[in-house]
Amino acid sequence: MTSKPTPPASTSVARPIDPTLHPIETGSYRIATPAIQAFSDLVQRCLRYRIPGALTYGPSRIGKTRAIEYLRLLLAQTQPKLTTYHAQAEHKPRHAEGPFFANLLEAVGHPEPTCGSNPAKRMRLINKIKEACARNGGGTVALFCDEAQRYDENEYEWLRDVHDHLDRLQIRLFTFLVGQQELLAVKTALQRAKKTQIVARLMVEELAFFGIRNVRDVATSLNGYDQTCFPRTSDWSFTRFYLPQAVAGGYRLVDDAPLLWNAFEQLHHRHALPGTLEIPMESFTRAVEIVLKDSALHDAPGCRPDPALWDVAVRSCGYIQSRQAVGNALAAMAA
Repeated sequence: MTSKPTPPASTSVARPIDPTLHPIETGSYRIATPAIQAFSDLVQRCLRYRIPGALTYGPSRIGKTRAIEYLRLLLAQTQPKLTTYHAQAEHKPRHAEGPFFANLLEAVGHPEPTCGSNPAKRMRLINKIKEACARNGGGTVALFCDEAQRYDENEYEWLRDVHDHLDRLQIRLFTFLVGQQELLAVKTALQRAKKTQIVARLMVEELAFFGIRNVRDVATSLNGYDQTCFPRTSDWSFTRFYLPQAVAGGYRLVDDAPLLWNAFEQLHHRHALPGTLEIPMESFTRAVEIVLKDSALHDAPGCRPDPALWDVAVRSCGYIQSRQAVGNALAAMAA
């Protein structure tokens, strides 16, 4: 049995929306994992105790960007007066003030991020953030800087200047630097160079981000599909949407956590991959989506996904390619 792009339509159960609009079909959903919960705890701790900056680091493709998106959605629901932004640091041959502020202007939604002089860009950034805070009725901003290991010392200094300028306007900026393992080395290098003003403002706390590491993590993540509903005000969980008759009979994805973990574990050892098993979020979600979509074609009372389908899904989710791409980095973290 292989994955098919056909939307679930094999049963007569009426679903609340067109299947093509479901978040699993559009890819517009995020499921919490233990690592994301740890990241969320870090963010909440910084906001609560007014810690101005923290860094989160881990291998590429492990799920850090997805975590940022999840946390921004969560913060929008739980703290509507908090303004959040997601900036993506760009790879560039030289580091200059103009492109740096243009990148931040794009992140805050300015319509003309590349126009004007460097001082003008800086002021437009400050004013745009100020306007957003006034609109949200609060004076707190969380800025997530993705791939932050790409910043150089000057860019960290410019970011610190933004902190200081906003502080004079009674706006509190919290910066969360997110990147690969090199980001921790950047902090160490700045400490050795006695650049304490950068570290004390942007890198106070730190968190090692991780993938799905054991069957408990698998169960926690699968439970997200069993508990997350769409439409949000309905009782149509993601699992029920694809397997309504199986769910009516008591089935839940979390029941198959050992099957999914064992499938990844066997594949990991079969290919003699380096390091301990740690499933990237991208591979995990793709495997679950394959099982939901294929099982939906055979949903019936008393049925559940074929155990062999979990093996097919894991082989088809891109885990081998992803792990081989970052295997050295993961092995170094495990050492």
